Amino acid sequence: MGFISVGIEAVRSTLKDVWKDYIYCDALDNDTLVTKGLNRNSSNGNVLSDQSKVLVSDGQCLLVVENGKIIDLVAEPGEYIYDKNAEPSIFLGGFKSALSSVFSEISSRFSYGGQTGQDQRVYFINTKEITGLKYGTPNPIPFRVVEEKAGIDMDISLKAFGTYSIHVVNPVLFYKNVSGNVDPDYRLETLNEQLRAELLTALQPALAKLSGQGIRYSQIPGHTEELAQSLNEQLSSKWKDLRGIQIVSFGVNSIVADEEDEAILKSLQKAAAFRDPNLAAANLASAQAQAMQDAAKNPNGAMMGFMGLNAAQQSGGINVNELYKQSSSWLCPNCQITNEGKFCSNCGTKKPE
Repeated sequence: MGFISVGIEAVRSTLKDVWKDYIYCDALDNDTLVTKGLNRNSSNGNVLSDQSKVLVSDGQCLLVVENGKIIDLVAEPGEYIYDKNAEPSIFLGGFKSALSSVFSEISSRFSYGGQTGQDQRVYFINTKEITGLKYGTPNPIPFRVVEEKAGIDMDISLKAFGTYSIHVVNPVLFYKNVSGNVDPDYRLETLNEQLRAELLTALQPALAKLSGQGIRYSQIPGHTEELAQSLNEQLSSKWKDLRGIQIVSFGVNSIVADEEDEAILKSLQKAAAFRDPNLAAANLASAQAQAMQDAAKNPNGAMMGFMGLNAAQQSGGINVNELYKQSSSWLCPNCQITNEGKFCSNCGTKKPE
């Protein structure tokens, strides 16, 4: 018993009366993952008559289930005749690699020797990309920030929001382990909350992987492909291997760090930047210039303001010229002596560019 391809170009309106039954399904929307096949010509109930015709459209996979057991599958678009005397056809289409190992464990013959079984059902699985699934972190998740040059290694808290998409990559597993016999539909809303919870659980190690690559949290929206791949790796045992589904794309609409953590991080980055004597000198010179302007506006008199400025400079113990002088010094790579000129005063080595 199996299917014989009629050809997608057959004139349906002419041929539909030739067969006892005409099995099809309406267009599957984004929220319908599985639906039971409709019979246009008769009401035979859960029986697939010999010489019936079935129509499989793009983005659909047809399963024939007899007494709760999958006995045939069509994953290639077209029109097919159901012939009880033919061997099970198993048109795998693009699911060949995914389904070959699964079908090795499933009996490929009818159990009634060519006779109609007690209960036969036809189901259509939605194999299109299911888009627009939303996620959001209700609680902050940790993200490690590592900047070796700045000497920063700290954990901050992030909240992320966005959308992702999935598709069924193994219809047999999805039917066996998720939907089962349904009448008439298996809807996305039945599974969506479970998927979202598992996705958020896997998001933390996926972000940790990006952090390990030295990617800043502000750069995460530019690395969504890596995130999708990492999430699939984290979820493969539950999603792909158990349910037959996989993430297609993962988008980040916004990612926000905790305000306190972000303030601390910016403060550390600023302090690290001032390790460069040039930057430190420029910042100090700018601050002194501003102080001089403020002193000139002192209501108690400019002299009083400048006296305060001079006292502040002396108490700070930092001289701009000294900082600039430090920025022009260099360490000889040979004898490790600090020099000011273009050549080492000890060995004559030229100052590195």
